[in-house]
Amino acid sequence: MADAFEDPDLAAYYDLINRWGEDDRFYLDLVLAADAVLDVGCGTGTLLKGARAAGHRGRLVGLDPAEGMLLQARDAPDVEWVRGDLGTVAFDGGFDLVVMTGHVFQIFLTDDEVRAQFTAVRRALGPDGRFAFETRNPGARAWERWTPENGTDIVGPDGERVRVEHRVESVVDGVVWMTETFSCPDWPEPRVDRGALRFMTADRIDGLLRETGFEVAERYGYWDRSPLTGGSREIITIARPGPPPAAGRR
Repeated sequence: MADAFEDPDLAAYYDLINRWGEDDRFYLDLVLAADAVLDVGCGTGTLLKGARAAGHRGRLVGLDPAEGMLLQARDAPDVEWVRGDLGTVAFDGGFDLVVMTGHVFQIFLTDDEVRAQFTAVRRALGPDGRFAFETRNPGARAWERWTPENGTDIVGPDGERVRVEHRVESVVDGVVWMTETFSCPDWPEPRVDRGALRFMTADRIDGLLRETGFEVAERYGYWDRSPLTGGSREIITIARPGPPPAAGRR
């Protein structure tokens, strides 16, 4: 559901909807332990800004396709902010850590899209690098809670009262199509974004990692580093470069 945040006005609400939490603390520990970090889908840049504030002095690069998000991020000039994605911007080695946070991984709806992302990440990493990302565990069926009744109310930067609601349209082969609606009594009409998120099993993720030259180094089911179970809310993966992928393997 990233298209809405091309709009700078809506992007200004992102951090109000998604407060700093356990996931940010998990990734911050990883970032602080790495000299050079690439944040793919960095959004408003909260993680990398937090790393600078915590004393990180190495290279930090935030990559995001949404200009509205980057307008929020660029108030921190001591980070490299790059507009684009891994399909339009190439990085050749040099990073100790690549992260993909905020369930960004779920916007890639096909195996080929995931392979392309994993391949680009592996190219960006040094030989001893790590790739950390998460996806919602399909076993927890999070989409069943994405209803208007579970919407979020926020107060915007100008005091406006905004409600954010989700409504699922369909669930087909692990892909959830839904709408995200922003409404405010002061606006002439709501702003509606439609998009899709893919839910993948750990086994399928691991297969695609192997195909693209990765192996799983660590795997968790939640931000407290508890083991992954069938009912865990998250599938959190830290991967490292493994054996080169076999030619033509799928």
